[in-house]
Amino acid sequence: MTTPLARSGARILVDQLLALGADLGFCVPGESYLPVLDALYDARDHFRLITCRNEGGAAFMAEAAGKLTGRPGLCFVTRGPGACNAAIGVHTAQQDSTPMLLFIGQVGRAFRGREAFQEVDYRQMYAPLAKWVTELDSAARIPEILGRAWHVATSGRPGPVVIALPEDVLAETASVADAVPLALAAPPLAESELAALCERLAAAERPMLIVGGSNWSAAGRAALHAFAEGWQLPVAAGFRRQDIFDNRRAQYAGELGTSVAPTLARRVREADLLLVLGSRLGEMTTNGYTLVEAPLPRQTLIHVHPDALELNRVYRPALALATHPAQAAVQLAARPAPAALRWAEWTAAARAEHEANRQPDPMAGALDLGEVMRVLDAALPADAIVCNGAGNYTGWPQRFHCFSHYPSQLAPTSGAMGYGVPAAIAAAAVHPTRIAVAFAGDGCFQMNGQELASAVQAGLKPLILVIDNGQYGTIRMHQERHFPDRRIATALCNPDFAALARACGAFGERIECTGAFAPALERALDCDRAALLHLIVDPEQISTRQTLTALRAATR
Repeated sequence: MTTPLARSGARILVDQLLALGADLGFCVPGESYLPVLDALYDARDHFRLITCRNEGGAAFMAEAAGKLTGRPGLCFVTRGPGACNAAIGVHTAQQDSTPMLLFIGQVGRAFRGREAFQEVDYRQMYAPLAKWVTELDSAARIPEILGRAWHVATSGRPGPVVIALPEDVLAETASVADAVPLALAAPPLAESELAALCERLAAAERPMLIVGGSNWSAAGRAALHAFAEGWQLPVAAGFRRQDIFDNRRAQYAGELGTSVAPTLARRVREADLLLVLGSRLGEMTTNGYTLVEAPLPRQTLIHVHPDALELNRVYRPALALATHPAQAAVQLAARPAPAALRWAEWTAAARAEHEANRQPDPMAGALDLGEVMRVLDAALPADAIVCNGAGNYTGWPQRFHCFSHYPSQLAPTSGAMGYGVPAAIAAAAVHPTRIAVAFAGDGCFQMNGQELASAVQAGLKPLILVIDNGQYGTIRMHQERHFPDRRIATALCNPDFAALARACGAFGERIECTGAFAPALERALDCDRAALLHLIVDPEQISTRQTLTALRAATR
């Protein structure tokens, strides 16, 4: 056996990433990991490194890339302040079950424990936010650590892994073989488990299928469609997981989350059986654990999740089955439905209610976002990737966009603001032939809008729609509901976002009325560069369903 050539720790690290299949990363450069940057220079023909303006934006981009590819999204940041900024992306990856690797520069081993310049104990800092946190202790162990990190990030319930890189380990040399990628295990359900599931389902009168989770395969999604159609099951998507099930299909009943239709919420409560594939049934999907009560739901609960530790954590299901939901879908699609289904009218009614929910109400102001969504859906190809952060404005894409392709939705189940713009940039990098559209509120955009300059520098072409109502709309809504007529801290005095986009080298246009949107959208899609449309909307329209006037009236 030939002894591998001696390499620096930094070179070994980069070689492991290439061996494991990585080809894209996001960074804010720092002196604490300069040797890694130098090793990436030599790998520049095989690995694209996108320079960002803030570590929070870089971490969001890595998380979004992980969502799109199913492989760990990669982020490189410097120690101390850089690590603190990047924490928001790690938190999002953890709550969204997204594979991600965050590499953080670290002080040399001889300086550890002295509170050296920008020193942080990352095991303590990131323990509640990450799936695993580790620190390199020798160059020779880097292939072992990287192989394990990749596997931890992608196996079971996927999530983020944080790896600290001491400066002297990056400079140290070692002769060591490269890591070998490991296949992920997806154990099938036993025949007895499948039989018990199908027996309970066949006995139901008002069943509901809830889909969620991450890393669905094409085969698993096709099987999900076949199973839902064969058994004529109404399908609800978990919070911000709408792209898992083709929204055009007759079984799709809508999304459970902040934009849930009251009719769908009622149907979940009235269901006598819930078959949950992949979703954790978190707070947002269950409307504060009211649609599905914890720990003992009113409905018969069959819970399928890839992580056995997640099963029985919050709920006590009638059946708890540990496997990836895509694997379960493949097996379920092969099981014939009963000859007579009792719930055909139930499913048809759920679909009809979803269609009615997609009809927008009249909107206050000169710019009608319901019409904006209609024009946008007609103009975008089916595989467009739609991104958003957090805020009431997200109700428009969540309620009115038709998600038919997978993956095509990038939205943080963590509820993180500032996510949409970095996510669209990552989408443009991962899938340069697809259109990436970011929705951002005026408050949301200003948390990571500087990354528009990163997109222009990298030659990426996302389309960004800034929905500007001059306020932190969600918090204003809650203020009016709980403390009427006592508004404080929610008003925003905003810049000209279109001019800001042009200053970055992107296309920028301001839109103040409904009729101006369609031609502006056409110009933005034809400009062949990053584009921003600044949409001025009336602050009176506080959500897709309510005005401030109606909200105040309801509190009196």
